[in-house]
Amino acid sequence: MTRLLRTIRAATLLLLALTATARAQPSTPAVVPPAGVPGNRPLPDIVAMMRDVESNQRKAETVEKDYIYHSVETEVEKDGNGQTRKTTVNEFDHFWIDGVPVRRLVRKNGKDLSAEELAREDQRIDKEAEKAREHREQEDAKGKETDARGEEEVTLSRLLELGAFSNPRRVQLGGRDTIAVDYAGDSRAKTRNRAEDVIRDIAGTAWVDEQDHVLARVEGHFVNSFKVGGGFIANVQKDTHFEMQQTKVNDEVWLPASFAGEGAARALLFFSFNGSIRAVQSDYRKFRTTSKVLPGATAIDPPPTPDSLARP
Repeated sequence: MTRLLRTIRAATLLLLALTATARAQPSTPAVVPPAGVPGNRPLPDIVAMMRDVESNQRKAETVEKDYIYHSVETEVEKDGNGQTRKTTVNEFDHFWIDGVPVRRLVRKNGKDLSAEELAREDQRIDKEAEKAREHREQEDAKGKETDARGEEEVTLSRLLELGAFSNPRRVQLGGRDTIAVDYAGDSRAKTRNRAEDVIRDIAGTAWVDEQDHVLARVEGHFVNSFKVGGGFIANVQKDTHFEMQQTKVNDEVWLPASFAGEGAARALLFFSFNGSIRAVQSDYRKFRTTSKVLPGATAIDPPPTPDSLARP
């Protein structure tokens, strides 16, 4: 997955991408009857709820660091006529090393990586984790509030300065009550970093699990073409959309269940993409790792049962 897509996905998990206009599908969550209908409860205060979501996301990371899970990511590239030009399927293991989230490529297009390829992948991950850790320490020393990779975080207060929430309603998602709320960025808002640029140019809907106050689902699209450096450094086309869903694992932590995006994006000479990407996560297991990749990892409990992985 490209760095740009990782940025978008991380933004979703950290309330940066409370996005998307929900698309009407047979699986669209059912809306709870409006106020006045017997059994309907008052809606929570949205800002207070979002502050809980922000806090709970940080707490969840302390539990997530003990987990490893698998993802299958399918990229479909299309030509100018919308015809499929290339399909790539990569499989990754996701885990944390010394407080840094990483992912290890283990299979490509149905073929396991060789021992030599895995060794190079391990070296890449160790360098990536060390670089991220050093960056985080440098930024923390400056008094900045950063994420696990040392990137500056966008707080709820800033989120409200960059856009607005609206239309809260209670809906059923996977048999659980959630509060759906729309979000629209303000194109006139002044931004301070790349993540804020993303927020300003998106609009959509987030579903917050009402019991746990965590993001259960988000869907999003770019209202305008998103450009960095006037489009020279990066350019994401208008209406490029994406969605993310989380699932509750072992009744203790919410972890990614799926991520998808479709549209067109370009960044310098590193990549030019027109098509779709979909990642499906599974096989959540609890692990304890050393400061290196997987040779120092040991399982501390068996994989959860399929029932425990069912979406809420």
